[in-house]
This record gives sequence, structure tokens and C-alpha cells, in this order.
Amino acid sequence: MKAFVPVRETNRTFLVGRLLLPAGAGLLFLLSACGQPERLAYDDEGRKRVEIWVHSGQVGERETIREQVEAFNEGQDAIRVTKTMIPEGDYNARVQAAALSGDLPDLLEFDGPFLYNYVWQGHLMPIDDLLSEEVRRDLLQSILEQGTYDGELYAVGVFDSGLGLYADRRGLEAVGARVPSGVDDAWSVEEFEAILAELFEASGGDPNLDLKVNYTGEWYCYAFSPILQSAGADLIDRETYATAEGVLNGPDAVRAMTHLQSWFQYGYVHPNIDDAAFVGREAVLSWSGHWDYDRYANALGEDLLVLPLPDFGEGSRTGQGSWTWGITRHAHHPEAAMRFLEFLLEPGEVLRMTEANGAVPARRAAIEQSGGFAEDGPLRLFVEQLETSAVPRPRTPAYPVITSVFESGFQDIRDGAEVKEVLDRMVRVIDQDIEDNRGYPRR
Repeated sequence: MKAFVPVRETNRTFLVGRLLLPAGAGLLFLLSACGQPERLAYDDEGRKRVEIWVHSGQVGERETIREQVEAFNEGQDAIRVTKTMIPEGDYNARVQAAALSGDLPDLLEFDGPFLYNYVWQGHLMPIDDLLSEEVRRDLLQSILEQGTYDGELYAVGVFDSGLGLYADRRGLEAVGARVPSGVDDAWSVEEFEAILAELFEASGGDPNLDLKVNYTGEWYCYAFSPILQSAGADLIDRETYATAEGVLNGPDAVRAMTHLQSWFQYGYVHPNIDDAAFVGREAVLSWSGHWDYDRYANALGEDLLVLPLPDFGEGSRTGQGSWTWGITRHAHHPEAAMRFLEFLLEPGEVLRMTEANGAVPARRAAIEQSGGFAEDGPLRLFVEQLETSAVPRPRTPAYPVITSVFESGFQDIRDGAEVKEVLDRMVRVIDQDIEDNRGYPRR
């Protein structure tokens, strides 16, 4: 999807082509073997041919995957990997078109939260029997949770994301604010709002909270559904995945989103039009992710703090999930595809990619070699959150509809609409989609 569109070219860890389906539209994506185009299983030299599709992300990511494909091909003579780079804005449109024609590649990169819809549509195969136990044991738990649907593993990523609250130490000291020491010491929402009020008064009525409202798309579900979960609510009932009723519009959800709405009503939120509010020290707090660390550190130096999100009553929660890899059901050589994927998952290769995009390495062995995310590194909080307090986006084929209605509902709440009415409307749309698709039964 174009999951969110930051002003800066480098903030693209989660930019994905959005698979937003109107109610019932998922039924259009049933695959048929009839008329499936023939893809070459071997190259001219008799090597197994593995076709991969990759999103065209940051410049560093593009260069890294190019180098990795070349290194893999040169390092052995049994498999030949061929790469197709697809612009992010067209990515899922291309995937959907290829699915309809039966022309998906062997190995497909895609945004993690959309895995469940792809599996339901029949595009991916389980990889439990293909992924080595050694690699599996070393992967972050968040990576495994994101890649699992209905008890089977379908995808793994080489990196994960980190979401938190950046703070300007100088600004906090000016109002005597306490600095949390870790996930279990997060500000309560009441303490957080008291700090916002004090910053507002100390600045003469200027906004001091950057929520990245200059982004669009998937950012909103990724960044702000942790508020619901921290309050004891959620986007959907995760026991049954059959309804959002009473979960997305219950008292806990209303309370959480009312808190969020008040930040806009009181003038605490910076418009951040040029994405420079925090680096320009116009904002003291920035609700953002790992991709901003280098930029923020360069601007603030030792004054930069990385803090957990506020606790709305049930503990601080954070978002997770990023680009991931799955083997399609059209793969000629699944074992060969996995061999290349495990090459990408080697600690050195993981570090090569995460050094290019600033993301959290997916393997613990790579994390401890990374510097920033290692035990005493400045970004360690992101790793601790992924292991303890991160919540994957709902593992349901209904997720494309959920994220779409959450984004639009967020905008309405931001603009002052009655919170309960907005949440009720969101629930009706989600539940109607689930009903239209007969509860998304496994095929």
C-alpha cells in the first residue's frame, strides 16, 4: 500500500501498496490454474530459477538487495535468482493482477499485516517445513507472530519496526518532567497529558507533540491502535476474529480515543507539515519510529531520548510489523526459494539491510552485532518492546478493511466528531465485510 506517505523520501520502512477491498471484493481474487502462464523453471545453464519480486523502497534498500542477489548467484551454481523491482505505489496492484492471471513469482516481498489476506486468497504456502530450526529459534518473537496465520508460518522478514516516543531532554527538563527508564516505567496517560499541558503553557501556547499527521495511510493503524490495546480495547475480537463489536467501540476504546481527541482540541498537536517539527525543536515530543533516529540524533545529539508510548491503563503497547517474504503457491522450487531467503536471513546480510534502512534486525545474533540495537545501544528500547509489549496488527483477512476504516475514523475523531459514533460506524463497516465474506473461512 502506500501505507503512509511521509514528506521525506527516507521514511519508508512501512510504505506498502495497500490492498483495500470493498466488502466482498476478496472473492474476486480466487485463483484458477486455467490459463496460467508458463514461467521458466530452469535457466539456460540448467540452474533452478527463482523469481523474486521486491518493492522499490529507499535507495539504500534497493542497492542492498541488488548486491545480495548478485552475491547469492555468484556464491553457488545450482540456483539463479532473478529480481523484479516494483514501484511502491503500484506494488499491490501488480501483485493482485499477477494473482488473477496466475503469474506470481516464486518468492514475494510484501507488507506483513497483509499476509493474512494473501493466505486467505490462496497465494502463499506454509514454510514451517522449509525454514531451518536454527534460523527460526534466532528470530524475534514479533517476526514469528507476524508471519503466522491459523497456526502455520507463512512468512518471515529480515527486519522489524520500532515505534516509540522521542523526546527532547532539554524541553522535558524545562518543565521538570520525569524521564521513564523503560517499558515498565512508561508515563501514565494522565502523567503524559499533564506534561503536554505544562509544555503548552511554558511555550506560550505552542503545540509540542508531533504525531506525524503529515503521513497518510497505514501509519494511523500502526501508530495509534496501540492506544486501544494499552487501554484494554482492540481493533477486533482476537478470540474469534468474527466481530469488532464491543471491542473497538466499547468503553475502553471510547476512553482511549477521547484522550487522543483531546490532544487536538487543546492545541497540543503540531501540524508538522514539513516533517521538521522535532528536528527544529518546535516540538518536544515526537510519536515516531526507528526510521527517524539518525535524523533526530543528528539534530539533538545527547538531548535525544527514546521513550515508550504512554500507558493508558493496561501497560505501554507498541506497533510492529514491516516488509516480509513469503513463498507463493506458484513456486517451481520452494526449497531453492527458501535457500535464498535463508541467505537474506544470515546475520551479516540482515545487518547489511538494516544498516541501509535503520530498522530493527530480525535475528538476535544480528541485533547483538548491530551497535544501536545491542544491549547498551541507544535504540535498545525498540528491541525490548518487540519482545515484550508489541502487538501485531490483527491476523485476519479483514485487515485491509480494518486499516482503511481506522484511518478515516481517526481523521473524523481528530476533527471533533463524537467518538462513540465514529467507533460504532467503524464497527459496522468491519462487521459487514466479515459477514459479506462469510467469516473468511479457510479454503
